[in-house]
Amino acid sequence: MSHVEYRKQAHVASIVLNRPEKLNAVTPEMATEIARLADEVDRDRDVRVVVLSGAGDRAFCAGSDVGTLDPEASTWAVRNRELDYSYALRAVRKPLIAMIDGYATGGGLELALVADIRYASERSSFAAPEVRLGWTPGGGASQLLPRLVGYGKAMELMLTGRMIPAAEAAATGLVQRVVADTDLERVTYELAEEIASLSPIAVEAVKQAIRLSLSTPPEVGMHAENELFSICFTSKDAAEGISAFMEKRAPVFRGY
Repeated sequence: MSHVEYRKQAHVASIVLNRPEKLNAVTPEMATEIARLADEVDRDRDVRVVVLSGAGDRAFCAGSDVGTLDPEASTWAVRNRELDYSYALRAVRKPLIAMIDGYATGGGLELALVADIRYASERSSFAAPEVRLGWTPGGGASQLLPRLVGYGKAMELMLTGRMIPAAEAAATGLVQRVVADTDLERVTYELAEEIASLSPIAVEAVKQAIRLSLSTPPEVGMHAENELFSICFTSKDAAEGISAFMEKRAPVFRGY
């Protein structure tokens, strides 16, 4: 049985952590497979949106499987451990939506943080508990969490390791929407399908432009935005969008 499932329907790809009996905790083998799938969806021109989720209703992901960690490993070995799965997902050019149902803790919180949009069920909860175990987050939480919730809230969460419910996560900006447990899948895939119906050229350009805003001054970012606009506006998808608008019909975007 694979602990990472992959599905594709129309232009939406789904990556599912499938280890519910262990709260979808990530093993080294799972990390390798997640990284491989991230590369696959990024290269597949038919994929326009990716949904990341965890099997079952107890956890999105409870982080790394502590039982697979080696407390005797050297500093150098730990430094060079398998991080590719988190980095690979963040590098995907298509929009990545995290569908969170249950616990998103430790490395699981970091998997949610590398997504572009996070939808959560009402029963979900979030934590960066590493400090309680004697170490720091190692998959990006210290860099990504403050950008979402602000300096003070990130400090509070990471210095205490305390768990927060979905409602508080939404109030701080950690998640974009909280929905009833039974509606999460439907609402998330409605969003994925809506985005997938748009021009993949424009969608990827929007993601690139917004990501640039996190690491560049406005002057640099605005020049980059204009370059991306020029590419999009002269594409056949843009011509189709204009024609569809004038003809009062739904556009059919093909990604060129």
